[in-house]
Amino acid sequence: MASLRALRPFAHREFRVLISALSISIFGSGMWAVAMVYEVIHLGGGPLELSLVATAASIGLVGFVLAGGIAADRFPQRLLIIAVEGANLAVIATITALAMFDVLQLWHLAVGAFVIGVGQAFFFPAYSAMLPRILPADDLLAANGLEGTVRPVLQQAAGPAIAGILVAVLSPAHAVAGVAVCHLLAFGIVNLLSRQEPGDPGLGGAGPDTAATGKSSLFKDLREGFSYTIRTPWLLWTLIWACLSVLFLIGPIEVLLPFVVRDQLGGDSRTFGFLLAVMGVGSAAAALATATVRLPRRYLTVMVVTWGLGSLPVAAIGFMDNFWVLGAAMLIFGATEGVGMVIWGTLLQRRVPRHLLGRISSLDFFVSLALMPVSMALAGPVAQVVPLWLIFFIAGLVCPIMAFVALFAARMMTDEIENPLTSNATDSDAADTQPDSV
Repeated sequence: MASLRALRPFAHREFRVLISALSISIFGSGMWAVAMVYEVIHLGGGPLELSLVATAASIGLVGFVLAGGIAADRFPQRLLIIAVEGANLAVIATITALAMFDVLQLWHLAVGAFVIGVGQAFFFPAYSAMLPRILPADDLLAANGLEGTVRPVLQQAAGPAIAGILVAVLSPAHAVAGVAVCHLLAFGIVNLLSRQEPGDPGLGGAGPDTAATGKSSLFKDLREGFSYTIRTPWLLWTLIWACLSVLFLIGPIEVLLPFVVRDQLGGDSRTFGFLLAVMGVGSAAAALATATVRLPRRYLTVMVVTWGLGSLPVAAIGFMDNFWVLGAAMLIFGATEGVGMVIWGTLLQRRVPRHLLGRISSLDFFVSLALMPVSMALAGPVAQVVPLWLIFFIAGLVCPIMAFVALFAARMMTDEIENPLTSNATDSDAADTQPDSV
């Protein structure tokens, strides 16, 4: 019965179109993650140059994610999604042409990565805002579980693996061309979403609150979201933990792991791609398993402790010289990430008041990723003066420590007992009146 419940969103045409486009787009994003790395290396770059390109993407994402959240509340989500896919197609197609003609330069990649980051800042708030308008409330958990399964399989597993093979067998330029094909297909599919006037709920319009939102101040909207976050301990401390985890983990994994593969394992792009694939498979399997069982009674404790302990294997990456051992570490890291993300997404939907959900979701993106550019920018330069093993060792220890600090500082074990989440039938309505402050 759990597996049938997970498939219920597919009964709705708009969801089938949307998840199809999303799946192809994130498959392309997974390919881009590997193609970009080896395109930089092909141009003679190292950790410092890779940090530059990766930082450009994260600046685009973090710098525009709040604007993306507000836009998702004020404009038709369908048009935002189409615009983003069109921009992605134009950027990747241009980079492909430059690479094929052997005139690509590092700054081209940096600019392209920045535009793609901006697109992500607008795409995912629009996607999140669109789901409640095209699906019944009872199907939202299943839809989140499906996304939590599809995303790591395609973005962290299949996409990187295919790109790694293309790089090894052909060239980085051919892998980039594969990314362009993905965005071409996604752009064609999102144009199949039903046309609607803004404010047509159920079809991805701006929704019934658009008029009220349009008359309010942007700063007032943001201030209300910040105020709710600050006075809600479980939300505030989870975001603080996420922010610090991004600072310590994203840079080493995204920027330095390819060089661990090269120097410690003697591997190439295929090795790197398959390691990311292992992490993605672990995340997908754990997300699907979590989505098909009952939410734990100690949901905050399970979420935070799982995330924290799952970071411990990262501390040993700098000492590993065996592919299977490193693969096991990435599998554990990915699986614990998947468990935590499904629970976290469910908590936002069930405990955050509906009229604040859009802003809180965008703040979630912003606060969680605020230090991503810093992490990306620091990873390369720090690796010039600090051994890789020490960087990974510190990253793997800081995150579990901060997880337990958040758990006790926010009194999460008391909060989850005072605010039980046991009924799926009240997911949307209970959030409007649920007491959140401890």
